[in-house]
Amino acid sequence: MTTDCIRVRGARQNNLKGLDLDLPLNEFIVVTGVSGSGKSSLAFDTVYSEGQRRYVETFSPYARQFLDRMDKPRVDSIDGIPPAIAIDQTNPVKTSRSTVGTMTEINDHLKLLFARTADICCRRCGQRVRKDEPEAIFRKLGRVFGDRGARIAVSFTVPIPENFSRDEIERYLAAQGYTRIHATSARQFDVVQDRVRYGETNRARIVEALELALERGRGRVTVRELEQQKRGFHFSSLLHCAPCDIHYSEPTPNNFSFNSPLGACAECRGFGRTMGIDPRLVVPDESKTLAQGAIRPLQSKSYLKRHRKLLELAAAKGIPVDVPWRDLEPEQLEWIWRGDRPRRRGAWYGLDRFFAWLE
Repeated sequence: MTTDCIRVRGARQNNLKGLDLDLPLNEFIVVTGVSGSGKSSLAFDTVYSEGQRRYVETFSPYARQFLDRMDKPRVDSIDGIPPAIAIDQTNPVKTSRSTVGTMTEINDHLKLLFARTADICCRRCGQRVRKDEPEAIFRKLGRVFGDRGARIAVSFTVPIPENFSRDEIERYLAAQGYTRIHATSARQFDVVQDRVRYGETNRARIVEALELALERGRGRVTVRELEQQKRGFHFSSLLHCAPCDIHYSEPTPNNFSFNSPLGACAECRGFGRTMGIDPRLVVPDESKTLAQGAIRPLQSKSYLKRHRKLLELAAAKGIPVDVPWRDLEPEQLEWIWRGDRPRRRGAWYGLDRFFAWLE
């Protein structure tokens, strides 16, 4: 029987007295009540216990012998219940990296799913980064050139190694039959693989030219329209954004793991906490002036020299040191926090840079 809810009928586990209720699926449900009212008996000992018991019964007898045996709860019937996961209130793991996903190992499946199905978008242009195959490139060109029979040039780039001269590379290319060079720059050649008129009649020739150009060009190819001298259309058989010339690595499960340096946030390092500065703790009493020590961290013996330097530079800049902090102008506070721009030797570096140095 298909249902959109879990139908519990006649639940008598522990202190439950023949309870009947429907629990909607795909909803966030909170069970509340005073101590001893049967919350755990319903959630853990009845619903979870039955869902887990039925799930374990789908395993082979060999596999079930390694799992804890779960007794059938005292209930008349439970319909529409899916496999269940329970997390106890007592968490033996103290690290903040322990989450529902890690404790239930769902994270392992999600990391694998994202690594296999996620789309890579270029960090510069935002376009989807995908591998271009010759046949797919031919179809894309069809959307550009249509059926007007445009003459195109398929080319690839050859870099000039530091220990070779331009003449040596040019002779090497000529020996392989590459005599047409579309354009050159200081350290690379743009070599023409083929010039052909675009169309279905030349599909095989164009696809072959694209395959060879991708092979010779280390996974990159450029297609230009000859008559109108338009800019080239760039393609790549790698995870490479050809227009932006940015290469991306194949995604792996570790890219989606906060426990791995590859996937962890650069700011919090996967712990969900960042170190910051609370201005209210830096200046706890805004009625004080700079001369009276409004900036508390600079009042210790270690940093009194910096405090005196701040007073000298502030006076030289025309910032009053005998006015309460709360009465200073916004641009004056900006200078105290950010420092002189541009930075120069002997100038005030700012509280932000001071705290960054401390960290």
